[in-house]
Amino acid sequence: MEKFWLISVDMGYGHQRTAFPLKNFAKEWIQANDYDEIPKRDRDIWEWSKKGYEFISRFKKIPLIGEFAFFVFDLFQRIYYFYPKRDLSQPNFAIERIYSLFKKGWGKHLIEKLKNKPNLPIVSTFFIPAFMAEYFEYPGEIFLIVCDADISRSWAPLKPKESRIKYFVPNERVFERLQLYGIKKENIFLTGYPLPIENIGSQKMEILKEDLKNRLLNLDPEFVYFAKYRELVLSKLGSLPESSDHPLTILFSVGGAGAQREIGAKILWRLKERIKERKIKVILSAGIKKWVRDYFLNCIKYLKIEKFLGESVEIIFEEKIEDYFEKFNKALRKTDILWTKPSELSFYSALGIPIIISPPIGSQEEFNMRYLLKSGFGIFQENPNYLEQWLFDWLKKGYLAEAAMQGFVEGEKLGTFKILETIKKFSK
Repeated sequence: MEKFWLISVDMGYGHQRTAFPLKNFAKEWIQANDYDEIPKRDRDIWEWSKKGYEFISRFKKIPLIGEFAFFVFDLFQRIYYFYPKRDLSQPNFAIERIYSLFKKGWGKHLIEKLKNKPNLPIVSTFFIPAFMAEYFEYPGEIFLIVCDADISRSWAPLKPKESRIKYFVPNERVFERLQLYGIKKENIFLTGYPLPIENIGSQKMEILKEDLKNRLLNLDPEFVYFAKYRELVLSKLGSLPESSDHPLTILFSVGGAGAQREIGAKILWRLKERIKERKIKVILSAGIKKWVRDYFLNCIKYLKIEKFLGESVEIIFEEKIEDYFEKFNKALRKTDILWTKPSELSFYSALGIPIIISPPIGSQEEFNMRYLLKSGFGIFQENPNYLEQWLFDWLKKGYLAEAAMQGFVEGEKLGTFKILETIKKFSK
């Protein structure tokens, strides 16, 4: 297919993770806030936003004052209740502020730089670069990938009814929400979220299915779920192997700001005896933050389980974001339970991986959590201090096996393929 310019932003992991499955199909992958020759003023505006978000995410856990500060911050990205359905096209303060910066030239350099190259479609995983492209009259197609289960008014441009931006959306709620924001229906494509192809295989999903077969054996050790839904499992996956190809494995993922890392420490603490017995494996995803990796290493040393590092305990850390995503996706193939705050990783439930949901940070994640709970793809965590009790109760009763199959059967798994097909269609 014809190439395209892939644009994301280095703010947390969400927008880059969304772009990663498409990188091999792009002419170039550009970080809008960190590319060659970016003007200092443009970089400063992006940097102020990034540092502000990361600070407030970590500050939130401080009782009273931290919670209040985050509440004020979150007002600018808040998602309003869907019902009653009504016209929500009026721009909010955040959008008006963004466009006032466009008037002063923010983003013009990036778009002019792309104008001087081949006239390829732009595919952005964050709304601001897409808005920049439209505002500064980029001549090619502009696509925007939504990476949450519901979105604020900030995802629609200043004048939505006049916009030519085309949206790739992960679910029906976002499809309907954008129309309430004034986006024309013909500019919205219900594709699903772009999941990594290396975890799926072809559109026949041979890799995904094989991984799920092994996962189900760990998630349903007493065959409680299988006894009830044997025909469903066999019809979707075929026969299961006699035993799993890996031990029961939990992957705990820390967000880009490093928030909630203490939950990872609790997991190690409560499961350390089973780790020593090699009955369970814990993977701690530290991302690209050295200080988060060091925090986990110190926890491992404190609990005196260093000798199990690399076997029953693993830390995922890489200095480069692409290397981190590659390592993370590889680890997911042998992961049985993904424990994370409800970020863009919520959509990874479609890979047949049940989500244990840690507390959401911000309005978007609250709505992602609702999506997981209503769909049956995830379960909200109980008190981590009693993890060794409730986790194994859930396994015995088949709850996590049920969430895994629910995500696989009902979640959209082929979003990456559908996005590529749509881009190709408009590139002709």
